[in-house]
Amino acid sequence: MKSIEELMDLTGRTALVTGGAGYIGQAFCDALAESGAKVAVLDMDADRVNETATRLAEQWSVETMGVTLNLADEKTVVATPGKVAAKLGSLDILVNCAAFVGTSKLTGWGVPFEEQSVDTWRAALETNLTAPFALIQAATPWLRESGRGSIVNIGSTYGVVGPDMSLYDDTKMGNPAAYGASKGGLIQLTRYLSTVLAPDVRVNSICPGGVARGQDPKFVARYEARTPMGRMATEEDMKGALLYLASDLSAYVTGQNLMVDGGWTAW
Repeated sequence: MKSIEELMDLTGRTALVTGGAGYIGQAFCDALAESGAKVAVLDMDADRVNETATRLAEQWSVETMGVTLNLADEKTVVATPGKVAAKLGSLDILVNCAAFVGTSKLTGWGVPFEEQSVDTWRAALETNLTAPFALIQAATPWLRESGRGSIVNIGSTYGVVGPDMSLYDDTKMGNPAAYGASKGGLIQLTRYLSTVLAPDVRVNSICPGGVARGQDPKFVARYEARTPMGRMATEEDMKGALLYLASDLSAYVTGQNLMVDGGWTAW
């Protein structure tokens, strides 16, 4: 019988993490690299991508590569798995962490529903749902070949439940329909692919709760009051869930959506 250490060991495997230079994405990259995986860091900002890839290689003594692209560029997206496999030797783990969260200059995002923009809706679905579909489809041959292929899609509590808009009263924050709809779609895509790609590839998702990142204190107080754990999440809270689903610790787990939300959706 294998030890826990053996089950969580990712030595010899390669992981591709979209949004890998972001807050949660970097935590995921660290968890994978610390467990021995080679890591391809995919994101839009070339400087942050290269800084992250370099840091991972130096800190964890693993091979890395940076991939700078816009997930709306379908031709570049579908070519990426082959490039990663060619450079790092395989593609065994795919983490779809990148998300459109309204940080672009597009309007009609964190505003009342009547003011939300169709163009911004389309942009969100393109990044949060269509790009993962295209990337998974392109990566499937390598993931099947791996024999231990694992896909982990990053959803959100708002892909599972509707928003309580009272949390946002008297703040500049909002909760757009496109975010929840795209994340809900990604969770259902997870279920679909878990049966379609079985038994060669496992497909699961993680739904983080709200992550503390300097939000309006009024929002934070309300959010924490509604969370059984009494606090917002940190990026570190997500690392164990990712390592579990990416490694052989979860070798008989597929089609599952793991809530990492401090109990937010439990009541």
